[in-house]
Amino acid sequence: MLEKIFEIFKDGLWNKNPGLVQLLGLCPLLAVTSTAANALGLGIATIAVLTVSNFLISAVRNLLKAEVRIIIYVIIIASVVTCVQLCMQAYTAELYATLGLYISLIVTNCIIIARAEIFASRNSVFFSALDGFANGLGFTLVLLFIGGIREIIGQGTLFSGMEQLIGEAGSSMKITFFSADKGLLIAILPPGAFITLGMLVAVKNYMDNRLFVKVTSKKRVAETTIVNE
Repeated sequence: MLEKIFEIFKDGLWNKNPGLVQLLGLCPLLAVTSTAANALGLGIATIAVLTVSNFLISAVRNLLKAEVRIIIYVIIIASVVTCVQLCMQAYTAELYATLGLYISLIVTNCIIIARAEIFASRNSVFFSALDGFANGLGFTLVLLFIGGIREIIGQGTLFSGMEQLIGEAGSSMKITFFSADKGLLIAILPPGAFITLGMLVAVKNYMDNRLFVKVTSKKRVAETTIVNE
């Protein structure tokens, strides 16, 4: 059981990260990551939707006919997204005003449908919820990295606007590196999102390749030692 839990988190956070490996959900990933606060807000919403929808889909999977399963998945996901929208409108109205359109688009996010079809429809409720959380967390970390990098380079700040997410306490979290007029404007424009994502994908691929070479070298050394003995 522990091995499967570890594997789920390893896949969601790194090996099969929705944002860096599968490149799913690119529309919100690139559109709202101009600041870390916006990215974190959308990420938390995505985690909630993925976890709850995976849980519910797994709970009813044995009751669904194959012909209508996708329709039921979409209905469940849309219902969960509506609940998340209402909560955001009630407790984070300013942030919802910024992200409102993209919260609605979570219904059509390929990550949600993919996890429902690939994992939740074939596994237990517990593991399905865990898979949703792990993939949502992996997607959120990518959002946060992109949002943080773009905000720092483009505006010279980090966590600006956090009060929209967690209230007045968030205003004290803002970090200023330099004045906004010294920032690189392209970083907070759409091209900056593509460039930043491309750099993160390149870094991940480089790290994976280095790890693969290291593991392969160790195996060869071990095999050579066994043969010599």
